[in-house]
Amino acid sequence: MVSENNEPSLWEGFKAFLMRGNVIDLAVAVVIGAAFTSVVNTVVEGVINPIVGAFGTQDLNKYSYCLQSPCKPATGGAEAEGIEIMWGTVVSAALSFLITAAVVYFLMVLPMAKYLARQAAKKAEKEGTQEVMEVSELEVLKEIRDALVAQRGSGHTEP
Repeated sequence: MVSENNEPSLWEGFKAFLMRGNVIDLAVAVVIGAAFTSVVNTVVEGVINPIVGAFGTQDLNKYSYCLQSPCKPATGGAEAEGIEIMWGTVVSAALSFLITAAVVYFLMVLPMAKYLARQAAKKAEKEGTQEVMEVSELEVLKEIRDALVAQRGSGHTEP
């Protein structure tokens, strides 16, 4: 179904978007990313936090700063008191992000970049070989032409 100004309908555009293939790649990436996030969070909680715990508390989430005293969490029916900045939670999330980014870079992005560079080098090498063959064929044809011209000139005289 095409509109009056020859633009595809909204449905056709959406269908073309889904069929491009990028959507499937994106969906796979999101699922893998979600599963990987769980692994990274477990590493942070099971390895990084105990290492930090050697210098303080074992849970980064417990590191905080009280802006307005007294800082007391909500208990029972009472409201929380004070203003507490949970900077340990931010540090934990930043560590999770850095670990995730490092693993994605070193296990996925870097190897793919090297693979694509090798493929590009092979393609360039193949195109360079074909170009050399084309140039040499052209030179041979020029030599044949020159030989034929020279042969005509020496054996035949025009009136």
